[in-house]
Amino acid sequence: MQVSNSKMPVAILGATGTVGQRFVQLLSNHPWFKITTLTGSSRSQGKTYRMACDWRHSSPLPQAIQDLVIQPVTPNLDAKLVFSALPTGVAKKHEPELAKAGFVVCSNSSAFRKQEDVPLVIPEINADHFRLISSQKTAQDWKGFIVTSPNCTTTGIVMALKPLADKFGIEKVFAVSMQAISGAGYPGISALDISGNIFPYIPGEEEKIEEETRILLGTISQGKKHAHELSISSQANRVDVLEGHTASISIQLKKKSSLENVYEAYQDFQVDEDIKNLPSSPNNLFILHKTPGRPQPRIDRDAESGMAVSVGQIRPCSIFDLKMTTVIHNTIRGAAGGALLNAELLVSRKLIPSDE
Repeated sequence: MQVSNSKMPVAILGATGTVGQRFVQLLSNHPWFKITTLTGSSRSQGKTYRMACDWRHSSPLPQAIQDLVIQPVTPNLDAKLVFSALPTGVAKKHEPELAKAGFVVCSNSSAFRKQEDVPLVIPEINADHFRLISSQKTAQDWKGFIVTSPNCTTTGIVMALKPLADKFGIEKVFAVSMQAISGAGYPGISALDISGNIFPYIPGEEEKIEEETRILLGTISQGKKHAHELSISSQANRVDVLEGHTASISIQLKKKSSLENVYEAYQDFQVDEDIKNLPSSPNNLFILHKTPGRPQPRIDRDAESGMAVSVGQIRPCSIFDLKMTTVIHNTIRGAAGGALLNAELLVSRKLIPSDE
């Protein structure tokens, strides 16, 4: 799908960090968007991106981006769409300023995920939550708006739960995450703490998984979010894996099911045609594994260019009804790629005002 004859100018906020770099990588040759502005902290401002950024990807730093000068975040950015990889505290200040000034903000930050009129969206799961945009603009008196994408671990868990919630209903979930060190940013957790080790505490992570899962599987009405009624408990662990978040999930269904019907729920899950046709959409949303020992982060995180969720080890659970293992690429589908897919859908559904 070609949305226009020219690419839409976009800005990346917090462009030198782990998620910011992933935004740069994913957007550098995007068919719809062109990076025109990069922002960073005061220590990076005024430097070229090549000088300010410690590029951490195996692919080369995109040539067209190298000489862009890092700017502060102001309402004068040369863009109409901004991708935010800002830290939460900074995002709380700047994202509303930009929305008020007329920018569309696709945020990977947690700053506004729980705000009742800000959509928290995974396109294949709850794109109908975009209906909150009009309520948000009216309530906040903003010319633009904010759309958020969920926590990286939550994304993989919710994607795996959605087909089961739709077909059987879900009452209870217990999820244990094993999260890659890239999720802690750069330089992140010390090698002395994580090498050969598991760190069983990630501040705020368990709360995000529990709260955001209920929001994403919930409904909206009268301009507000209404969380799903399921009970969910999570435990979050940092493990010595570079990229790829793994979760072990146990699920109690409302309607009992055979394992055969569980697999069918994934195979029959329908994604709206306009979402399937977006540039960043995976051909296969779910990669199902029946081989014992799969999925694994090193082998499966890059499935469908990092935009699919891999699901395996589906089996009966002696406490709930069934249990499974999921793997998601945390900095692609769980972060920059998820926000990019939101932006593509906003464009496709004409929710971003056109200059044409």
